[in-house]
Amino acid sequence: MEKVLEVKNIEKYYGNKSNLTKAIDNISFTIEKGEFVGIMGASGSGKTTLLNCISTIDRVTAGKIIINNQDITRLKGNNLNKFRREELGFIFQDFNLLDTLTAYENIALALTIQKVKPKEIEERVQEIAKKLEITDILNKYPYQISGGQKQRVASSRAIITNPKLVLADEPTGALDSKSARQLLESFENLNQKLSATILMVTHDSFTASYASRILFIKDGKIFNELIKGESTRKEFFEKIIEVQTLLGGELGDVI
Repeated sequence: MEKVLEVKNIEKYYGNKSNLTKAIDNISFTIEKGEFVGIMGASGSGKTTLLNCISTIDRVTAGKIIINNQDITRLKGNNLNKFRREELGFIFQDFNLLDTLTAYENIALALTIQKVKPKEIEERVQEIAKKLEITDILNKYPYQISGGQKQRVASSRAIITNPKLVLADEPTGALDSKSARQLLESFENLNQKLSATILMVTHDSFTASYASRILFIKDGKIFNELIKGESTRKEFFEKIIEVQTLLGGELGDVI
């Protein structure tokens, strides 16, 4: 299998010598092409810091992060911007859509920046919109569509450039249960039909149960790993709850 992401012995410190916080403590793991991996942990566990380092928003203190055979910890300036633009897709909790652009224009923007021809942009936007069932809202502005539709537009924007890795940060956090389910089914679609490789941070067990593998983070370290395998989503959900209980997790946050 092709490795899309390799995280090798990374550490991340904040502060100075008199007040040093170790947010990530020697974490290593790999993600292969076509995997849908979730990262879970209580507040302050280091899961968001880990995602920020992988997404190039933050820099590691030690170790390496390799995406598509490129050590991103060595990239700087324009090379880093180019890599982020071409190899990574981002899905945020608050959508981050541009209010002055239609859904179509929001999705097409990344391709426009890459100077893709208009005809190809049209074909690719229509293709992804069909898969995520948002064809009928492409000409609407963000204020005219629901939260679930906004998140599917954001997901379309993230995947339109065919990135090596899609990074999702609490993607269902701002959605009601029906919209969350629709979005997660869209993720499954992207993963299974388009072989999108997805890394998702979440504190929600229901959301995590859509992934094929989960890494649990505690005190900056990998505490446990769950693999879905042949389990049903309901069985996987129950296993996730069990691990959360072992973690001493904030069950009010995860159920």
